[in-house]
Amino acid sequence: MLLQASRGPSGSAHVVVLGNEKGGSGKSTNAIHIAVALLKAGQRVATIDLDPRQQSFTHYIEYRRAWARRTGLPLELPEHFCIARGTSMQVADNEAAEVSMFSAAVSRVEHSHDFIIIDTPGTDSYLMRLAHSMADTLVTPINDSFLDFDVLGTVDPANYAVIGESQYAAMVREARRHRRQIDGATTDWIVIRNRLSSLVSRNKRQVAECLKELSLRLGFRAIDGFSERVIYREFFPRGLTALDDLDQATLGTRPSLAHISAREEVSALLRQLKLPLDERGRRRAAARQEWFAHVDKPLEDFDLISP
Repeated sequence: MLLQASRGPSGSAHVVVLGNEKGGSGKSTNAIHIAVALLKAGQRVATIDLDPRQQSFTHYIEYRRAWARRTGLPLELPEHFCIARGTSMQVADNEAAEVSMFSAAVSRVEHSHDFIIIDTPGTDSYLMRLAHSMADTLVTPINDSFLDFDVLGTVDPANYAVIGESQYAAMVREARRHRRQIDGATTDWIVIRNRLSSLVSRNKRQVAECLKELSLRLGFRAIDGFSERVIYREFFPRGLTALDDLDQATLGTRPSLAHISAREEVSALLRQLKLPLDERGRRRAAARQEWFAHVDKPLEDFDLISP
């Protein structure tokens, strides 16, 4: 079972967890782009929202479903679960109820899907820690500043040398250790720098250098993520991503150069994640694309005659 060993027997889904104890880092935006990218690659994707208070990931998917109905567009959608908040007056009872719902969601999809994408809340909790211990791939988005770097480590104010690790980093270290003890597997930890400025500044260089130094201590990969673009916020009410068709019918507005640039940077980010794609999924994606390419065309005579 994935709550005990996330990879386990052959055929189990690959678990991607979006985690960061600070809100506003872009977890949900990254989560939906990863999910849609995998769906477009023909992978069978399930998504789980562990933040019942904000539900940003859930709202994103709901808006996507609504926009697909309104426009008639074949927008890819995952099988989605939102874990409800426990309503008991006892913390232990709430945790037990939430873990039970989480377990049921995971059990339903762990052997029928290729990937499970889990978006965690920006607060420490038992369920959030459990999700981290299940991760095959852990994605931690941070905004490109020392304010967000603080979620991973601390620096000397005089020379900006890394002098310590944060509580979150210590939690991840323990989750990865726990994972190795259970099934011998390792978690690929990736830190994504979001809201990147196009201008090269001293602060930007210092953050990059500190991340490089800390990555050697903690064993993560640091990669560039999304630039500071208005269009990512504009995508949200329609549930769209930079990977969807960039035409007026899909976007509801004329595409711009910013849309093209966003797609290029999202594609580059996804390549760096190095997620294991199932070859059968690639064939499903090709077949789906072929079907939609011909769905509006009239049938030819040879299409109507069986051999």
